[in-house]
Amino acid sequence: MGIVLKQSLSNAVVTYLGFGIGAVNTLFLYTNFISDEYYGLVGVILSTSLILMPLFSFGVPLTLIKYYNAFTAKKELDAFLTLMLLLPILMLLPIGLVTYFFYDDIGSFLASENSMVKKYVWYIFFIGMALAYFEVFYAMTKARMKSVFGNFMKEIFVRLGVTVLLVLVYLSIIDVDFFLKALVGLYIARMLIMKIYAYRLHMPKLNFAFPKNSCAILSYTTLIILGGSSAVIQLEIDKFMINQYIEIQNVAYYSVAIYIATVVIVPSRAMHQITHPLTADILGKNDMVQLKKLYQKSSLTLLIISGLIFILILPNLADLYQLLPEEYRGGFVIVFLIGLVKVYDSLLGNNNAILYNSDYYKAVLFMGAFLAVLTVVFNLWLIPSYGIDGAAYATFLALFIYNTLKIFYVKVKFNMLPFTLETAKVFLLLIVVCGMFYFLELPFYPLINIGFKSILITGVYLFVIYKFKISDDVYGMLRKFFKKKP
Repeated sequence: MGIVLKQSLSNAVVTYLGFGIGAVNTLFLYTNFISDEYYGLVGVILSTSLILMPLFSFGVPLTLIKYYNAFTAKKELDAFLTLMLLLPILMLLPIGLVTYFFYDDIGSFLASENSMVKKYVWYIFFIGMALAYFEVFYAMTKARMKSVFGNFMKEIFVRLGVTVLLVLVYLSIIDVDFFLKALVGLYIARMLIMKIYAYRLHMPKLNFAFPKNSCAILSYTTLIILGGSSAVIQLEIDKFMINQYIEIQNVAYYSVAIYIATVVIVPSRAMHQITHPLTADILGKNDMVQLKKLYQKSSLTLLIISGLIFILILPNLADLYQLLPEEYRGGFVIVFLIGLVKVYDSLLGNNNAILYNSDYYKAVLFMGAFLAVLTVVFNLWLIPSYGIDGAAYATFLALFIYNTLKIFYVKVKFNMLPFTLETAKVFLLLIVVCGMFYFLELPFYPLINIGFKSILITGVYLFVIYKFKISDDVYGMLRKFFKKKP
């Protein structure tokens, strides 16, 4: 786990810094510097772009990671990279032409409930394109075990740019319309910078003598479109569908609650940057002992960290909402349900990496398609009845079913589970510590209350983890932090 911990810690620092900047943007700048209607519009544009991104990328990012190390000769690798760089164009060109010729029809569909969305169809297309090629270039660096710079670009670059733009809006230097144009520019600039970095690591030369196993590669990448689209749909379709059924400002309220809950998954995102290629390498060697070890260790480590974040959020939520405008304060159900299912996501460890890099990837892709259908059906059912809470119910139910299916599938095919006795100990600890502090009300300013309770919760939780050595990896990190000898 040495390489995992080293790069995961670097990625965690970058990712949390990005989330910190994003928190300032999401919770304070967006909510105070632009109207809730325009904040909702930003959410719709970005969510729709993200839904399109896996289609635009043609499944190339995961395909790059899976097959990159199979080519040892530079000429063969260049041929493979040429194929990977060209495949997204097969989607971008026809979809761009459809957008051009049917712009009004597409705009009318997106604006069926909120007319202001209609004029921003091209914004969605160009951000989707930039997202797709960014992931392609990022995958080229991850395949070479160089993930930190790409993670910086992914988590910090755009968010920091948005911070600057929102301040300029507040100072009346730019208006919201220019802000939206500049947002598109930020995503395109990020893509270009990532391209330059990827090419510095390995400058591919165009070679149209595509690899001998091109058929297998194309089969895999086509199926990955299905899996990638399914994964993004379950993350972003709720905001898209809220726009289709109720007023667009509800997308803003929902986005704030979702952002708070999504902090839980940050450690998982950081660790997956390196466990994904590492899992691919272990599977390539058919080392089932090491695979099980990585599976269980990644699961326990992520549960400990994401669980701590979850029990930091819940007792502090009332104080946090006191810092926001009143119209944004109704998201407790959303934060609880999405946060809880994100803890479940973390509990799966490197489950996704195992499935996508094994011979059973087709099955998980079809499970993902089932998840996408399930998510859409649940949203169609629950949003009209329960509004933004209904979107949270839908996401929770769909993800719970999907994650459970993946756990059982890995158990059947690899005869391994992510759970150990330590998993049960951590769950018990989380329940006890959260119960101890949830009803604690302090009379001070909300930020002081949050800080004081967070110190108490973290201290009690980490003391128990350290004292009873529940996780060797976490214990080792804490021992180094406290500078204690074995």
